[in-house]
Amino acid sequence: MHKGKWITGSARKELTETFVKEYREGRSIRAIAEAHGRSYGFVHRVLTEARVPLRARGGDSRTGTAGQNSGTSADGIAPRLPALGQ
Repeated sequence: MHKGKWITGSARKELTETFVKEYREGRSIRAIAEAHGRSYGFVHRVLTEARVPLRARGGDSRTGTAGQNSGTSADGIAPRLPALGQ
C-alpha cells in the first residue's frame, strides 16, 4: 500500500489484524509503522481502535527490558543521592 492512501473496508481489517499480531509479538509501534510504510500515528490509531492494551514507553516491563538504565532499583525506588557540597 502506498503511504498516504486511505485504507478502508476489508483492507483495513486485514492491516489491523497484522498490526495487532506484530504488536502482541513484541514489535514497537514505530517498528511496525516503518515496516509497513505508515506513520506512527496511523499505527497507534489502528491499535487503539482495535482496543489493544498499549505497553508503557520503554518496552514491556514484564520482560525486564524497561527501565534497565533508569536509575531505579528492582523495587522501583530511586537511590538517594547526597546533597550538593557534601
